[in-house]
Amino acid sequence: MLVVDDDEVIRQLIAVNLQLEGFEVVTAVDGRDCLDKVAEVAPDVITLDVMMPRLDGWVTAGRLREDPGTRHIRVVMITARAQEHDIRRGREIGVDAYVTKPFDPNHLIQTVRKLAAVSR
Repeated sequence: MLVVDDDEVIRQLIAVNLQLEGFEVVTAVDGRDCLDKVAEVAPDVITLDVMMPRLDGWVTAGRLREDPGTRHIRVVMITARAQEHDIRRGREIGVDAYVTKPFDPNHLIQTVRKLAAVSR
């Protein structure tokens, strides 16, 4: 698992909940950090915030999908941006799931578990 969010509290909340469920978790502070770490971590699933400095979630997800080495990784967008055009944009990029903030940790865990099982 690679958890990407510029908000340290949210990043740690997601990481701890996933670790408690048995996932191995690495964190990244923004999209640039995510792209730098993805090759060494080789995650099955990435949780990705949309609004981040340096490289936002949209651009990051697009780059993950464009790269043959990362296009297979499941991506869960986690964001407060829940308008229909945002969800449509995520589908167009190829995002696998969309979780809106504030989120229910149990819902997030179920979503990640389902995507991790599919990617194996």
